[in-house]
Amino acid sequence: MISQTPTSMPDRSITRVSLQAVVPIQLSGKRLDQAAAQLFPDYSRARLQQWIRNGDLLVNGKAGGVSDKVFTGDNLAVEAELQASEDWSAESMTLDIVYEDEDLLIVNKPAGTVVHPAAGHRAGTLLNGLLHHCARLEEIPRAGIVHRLDKDTTGLMAVAKTLPAHLALVKQLQARNVTREYRAIVQGVVTSGGVVNAPLSRHPVHRKKRAVVEGGKEAVTRYRVLQNFRAHSLLQLNLETGRTHQIRVHMSYLKQPIVGDPVYGRLQVPRRCSDQLAGTLRSFRRQALHARRIGLVHPRSGQSMSWEVDMPEDMQCLADALQADMV
Repeated sequence: MISQTPTSMPDRSITRVSLQAVVPIQLSGKRLDQAAAQLFPDYSRARLQQWIRNGDLLVNGKAGGVSDKVFTGDNLAVEAELQASEDWSAESMTLDIVYEDEDLLIVNKPAGTVVHPAAGHRAGTLLNGLLHHCARLEEIPRAGIVHRLDKDTTGLMAVAKTLPAHLALVKQLQARNVTREYRAIVQGVVTSGGVVNAPLSRHPVHRKKRAVVEGGKEAVTRYRVLQNFRAHSLLQLNLETGRTHQIRVHMSYLKQPIVGDPVYGRLQVPRRCSDQLAGTLRSFRRQALHARRIGLVHPRSGQSMSWEVDMPEDMQCLADALQADMV
């Protein structure tokens, strides 16, 4: 029997986890952490290993080691508390929530919002706002955030509201079963679609940047042309992998960087373009990149679901100015 019962303690809510299972014959002889991962699939192996080390996961009423063997008929029991993952603070924040249920939240992130607290950005992040919206997210790794968008990239993000949902979404991302579709306005006329399969790692000189580096992590981006302008293109991009700055670096690698990108591009104003377009390009101070669509399998129902949001106003105004310059 597996149960999770929330109980209250002074000044905060603590979720008490009570789990029990009997080792079946097919898991006899397995390591304790391996068997526990099979018997309690809603929890990551790392969390189960920590419970074993803490003495919160017992075998036949006794503490054991992570690598201890278990055998048919052994009783595994967990009595643990889900503590806050980090010392983060909840902050009131306006969130553009596209979808929400007991397991899942889909949020449309605006430009200028940092996703996760870090040095220099301890407050005012999306994570701080999510904790205010749903306090129990403090018990989920990274407050349920399973993937990120750069500060000035807009669009859809998935957030898990329970540990089982978090584990399910992480597995889907690892298996590349989450659909992530973007819109980008890039410099230059892209003649046809294609695939960029170029490994990424830290830039060998500028450590805050990423670059295409031999021996780096696999990174695959698919793209197709939605519209060509006089000296720019509107692209649809689909991620097969999710590396830091992946689309931005790959477009720069193709010599067609994203408009407004302060790190991987530079301002280029077409010759003889209209004053309106020149002003629009000069005033566009972020990468013109938007996470338009996300699709995944719901972690509880197993239903395939997807959501999409239009480009934000600043990107649409940029596209309109590029279109008007062609007349």
